[in-house]
Amino acid sequence: MRKILVILFLFLFSVTSVDSVLAEEDLKLAESAKSAILIEASTGKVLFEKNADEKLHPASMTKMMSMLLIIEAIEDGVISWDQEVAVSENASSMGGSQILLETGEKMSVRDLFKGVAIASGNDAVVALAETVAGSVNNFVSMMNKKASELGLKNTHFKNPHGLDDADHYSSSRDMSLIAKELVKHKKVLEYTKIYEDYLRENTDRKIWLVNTNRLVRFYDGVDGLKTGFTEDAGYCMTATAEKDGMRIIAVVMGEETSKIRNQEVSEMLDYAFAQYKVINMLQNKNALGKYRVENGKDEYVEVVPVGEATMVKKKGDKDGDISYNIKLKALKAPLKVGDKVGTLEIKEDNNVVKTLKLTVKNDVEKANFGNLFLRNVKDMLVGDMNLE
Repeated sequence: MRKILVILFLFLFSVTSVDSVLAEEDLKLAESAKSAILIEASTGKVLFEKNADEKLHPASMTKMMSMLLIIEAIEDGVISWDQEVAVSENASSMGGSQILLETGEKMSVRDLFKGVAIASGNDAVVALAETVAGSVNNFVSMMNKKASELGLKNTHFKNPHGLDDADHYSSSRDMSLIAKELVKHKKVLEYTKIYEDYLRENTDRKIWLVNTNRLVRFYDGVDGLKTGFTEDAGYCMTATAEKDGMRIIAVVMGEETSKIRNQEVSEMLDYAFAQYKVINMLQNKNALGKYRVENGKDEYVEVVPVGEATMVKKKGDKDGDISYNIKLKALKAPLKVGDKVGTLEIKEDNNVVKTLKLTVKNDVEKANFGNLFLRNVKDMLVGDMNLE
């Protein structure tokens, strides 16, 4: 009897194992890529991955980190879109993809950024790196610092453009995390979605820019982000597309041809949009209400979540019952937007599925004597009226 039970157990185990393997094999994505990953952008949920942590040469996908630092510098007022940049000899001497900058030529930050986002100009990204940080070496230090801040585990940069270097590497997972941060800056997507444009249009040095990411023209919803190719890296791509309120990021590294790269990224995007949906679990942005502030110039302040209250689910899966648990600190003025005042737990069927930081919707200054005096008088009057 025991022998029969053992045989039955082994049979059931083998059937379960085969079913599991078959289920994985049914998902035939990025078969030619050395490494790949597919994520939803607002949550970071991984929908598919293949060797996602393998260290590989990222080629010009490196420029996503460069663009991230450049757009942050613009937003912080370090440089401006209309600022004229005098091109250095170092920048103009860059090989590979370029927009044919000449030493001493002046070009706006806007046009240089366009040259990076559309045509992947190595000369353009070096000119911008020098403008932001003073030197390429300083900029590369900023890149590696940012990589650490983003929690990238398998990335180290040696340059802002992505030309091969033995100590310049990343992974598809890390590239997706850079892309996830980059797409928060909507201005970047205004440039990466352009298929063709011109620089120096009214001069005898007019240059035609054609996007190295052909999917921005041939795949509905794609508006970025960056391709790459070197002999060591092979053909790489980080693409992003948005449909029905869901943004997807797909990364492939080490493809054999650009045609295979484009095809496999398209298939990854097709899979994501066909199989998944994003649910907003906090439809009413005012649902958290207003709360009293101790010693505040404003007596009440609205509390709001930091980040998207979204969840990614497979289409066809039943939606559960959503509930909220708000945990607030005592609100004491002064308060600034961004200050953590508590947490919001979002539950589905009584299971916590998302935890978000809470902050105030607007700054609250500390009340002065006059504010408090008038408030006390008001409270006394209201109290007297309630006694009648």
